[in-house]
Amino acid sequence: VQLQASGGGLVQAGGSLRLSCAASRRTSSNNAMGWFRRAPGKEREFVASINWRGGSTDYADSVKGRFTISRDNVKVYLQMNSLEPEDTAVYYCAVYMGPVAGRIAYWGQGTLVTVSS
Repeated sequence: VQLQASGGGLVQAGGSLRLSCAASRRTSSNNAMGWFRRAPGKEREFVASINWRGGSTDYADSVKGRFTISRDNVKVYLQMNSLEPEDTAVYYCAVYMGPVAGRIAYWGQGTLVTVSS
């Protein structure tokens, strides 16, 4: 499974970006998908996940109310609003091993998001 993420860039604080990630194989349509991020000098952290049907989502406390995860079959999206400089990071999409979030099966390459103050 190859995961292709896109949509990163430079944005001012308070702005919005939409990240997209497409899987190359249909098997990911039966798996939960998610987004993680790694800020400079920090460990990679969970951002959001969505189950295989798209009916259940979960968010890190730091992004609740600002970010929205959604999916369309083998594509997953992350709508990021009210961005803050603390959101600056490389964002990674991921496919979980099963229909709900748990162990990661596949990682995508990262896309850089930079939020200026």
